[in-house]
Amino acid sequence: MSGLTEKKCRPCEGGVPPLTRAQAESLAKQLSPEWALSKEGPYLRREFRFKDFYRTMSFVNAVAHVANIEDHHPDLEVGYNYCRVQYTTHAIKGLSENDFICAAKIDLLSLS
Repeated sequence: MSGLTEKKCRPCEGGVPPLTRAQAESLAKQLSPEWALSKEGPYLRREFRFKDFYRTMSFVNAVAHVANIEDHHPDLEVGYNYCRVQYTTHAIKGLSENDFICAAKIDLLSLS
């Protein structure tokens, strides 16, 4: 899908600026078009839909696995047949490349 899936997240504890809107838009082009940059804040979001709760929770567990491996964790909203994934890098109060790396890896999950 993209070179982002080949990268690993780097620890971010602050002290670096968040991506500019133009940088974020450029990286977003490497993701599925279902990902959206929010207008009201520095977030990257996508909603996934499933047939049932079992498939939803299987996806959530796979997302959790990616998050733990990358040590970069999204905010999740989960219901019976959906999961909304939202990324931001809290330490810098904005988007970092880590958000896009994880989003790209989650795109791979949705293909299986």
